[in-house]
Amino acid sequence: MLSMKQLGIVLIIVSCLVWLAIAAVPLLPFTLAQKAAIVPGLLIGGEVIFWCGALLVGKEVAARYRERLNPRLLWQRWKRSSRK
Repeated sequence: MLSMKQLGIVLIIVSCLVWLAIAAVPLLPFTLAQKAAIVPGLLIGGEVIFWCGALLVGKEVAARYRERLNPRLLWQRWKRSSRK
């Protein structure tokens, strides 16, 4: 059985997967209107899932995950590692 903190971490990870799923939406065989409805739904769903997880793990842990998963910082880290 998962503790509340573990469940919160799982929810934060799932929210990241939901955000990544947005990149796959243009490849799906839906109409433009359906895609236009799916993207905001995923955005809102990802945020709701993240904040539910953040409530379970606590403010400090959520801030640390949010900082580490910041796309801008991830891009900078990737660029630095690719130069080596």
